[in-house]
Amino acid sequence: MSTLAEIEEAAAKLSPEQKRELLLFLAARLRTDGAKIPPPLKYSREEMDSWITRDEADMEEFRRGA
Repeated sequence: MSTLAEIEEAAAKLSPEQKRELLLFLAARLRTDGAKIPPPLKYSREEMDSWITRDEADMEEFRRGA
């Protein structure tokens, strides 16, 4: 395998556990190579609360069969 497309195709055929192992391997390799990892995303309490409220409304609508 020499192209990213070939690697992606092969990775798609892996089991979920093998994909997890591959992801951990790549993350470790990136750290070793000195790659910058983006900082974690931060959300306000208000933003998260709005998502929860919207999700609960969607679930209620789903339960009513809409």
